[in-house]
Amino acid sequence: MLFFELNRSGCKTYLLACQETGCGVLIDPVRERIDRYLGVLAYHRVRLELIIDTHTHADHRSGIWELRDLTGARVVMHRRAPAPHIDIHVDDGAQLEVGRLKLGFLFTPGHSPDSMCILSEGRVFTGDTLMIRGTGRADIAGGDAGEQYDSITRKLFTLSDGTMVFPAHDYRGHTSSTIGEEKRLNPRLAGRTRAAYIDLMNNLHLALPDKIQEALQANESAIDDDSLKFPSLAQLNEVRQLAPAEVYQRIASAAPPLILDVRENDEYNGELGHIAGSVLVPLKELSARAQEFAGSRSAEVIAICRAGVRSTTAAAILTGLGFEHVYNMRGGMLDWVDAGLPVERSNS
Repeated sequence: MLFFELNRSGCKTYLLACQETGCGVLIDPVRERIDRYLGVLAYHRVRLELIIDTHTHADHRSGIWELRDLTGARVVMHRRAPAPHIDIHVDDGAQLEVGRLKLGFLFTPGHSPDSMCILSEGRVFTGDTLMIRGTGRADIAGGDAGEQYDSITRKLFTLSDGTMVFPAHDYRGHTSSTIGEEKRLNPRLAGRTRAAYIDLMNNLHLALPDKIQEALQANESAIDDDSLKFPSLAQLNEVRQLAPAEVYQRIASAAPPLILDVRENDEYNGELGHIAGSVLVPLKELSARAQEFAGSRSAEVIAICRAGVRSTTAAAILTGLGFEHVYNMRGGMLDWVDAGLPVERSNS
């Protein structure tokens, strides 16, 4: 197996390739380094087959979509990833092959709702879930310190002690660790209870990443368009949320709301289907097309997407445009389908 860390910086991108078949996978590519990745692939004659983000990044723009366009490789993220245009969604226990290499996936929420780790050839690529002598923050993008503690202690720490750990970030000069070392030496985890870990993580008072708006919301939506002004985090936090069951009840009421689905057309007619009577307006078109439903400015509007993330952005945009009663459906169509609520699909 060929194995390289390609960035030589605090953000880590890993290349794994099967020497027998020449097939490879990139993990957590950074958009600004795409030329370097293409050069390394060409030099080693690696055919890129999979591009994986371990989670939705908040501190840099992902390179997954540009690399797919340039190489034809398929993009892989967890089922809970909010972005469109993901070729393969995986869940806990899933396995994929790249040439002779086998990749196993662990769902490890906590840093973000879609965080996962990847197992291959005695290595675990831990994203921002577990760092070397640290852990990823759990205070943005739907993070949850308790979930993170459970992901680390109940999943990662059940791996063999010799499993090598390769995180998505390191700013202290480390290159790798092992599960055994992190059990013994990680100051955030060693000897610390779940409650103590939550207290620690909730009181770190870390500054937000630079340009978080440009990175996080762009990665969540796969929109690279300066004409779309993303709402601030404060505006997003003000969006009112409804659970799918509440949305279902309101749809059945005497005065049903406007259900605005802001996914892409292929998602609307895809595996998750859509809510009957919903109106499709992709997020990137929302501001320009808001006049089409201006009659609902004083009525109830509920925004819908895959995981409830893009639709939170949509709800904030509509509120800023003067719509008075806007809500977001928490958990999106993923939670709607998981709850067994009715959907329409293109083949139904």
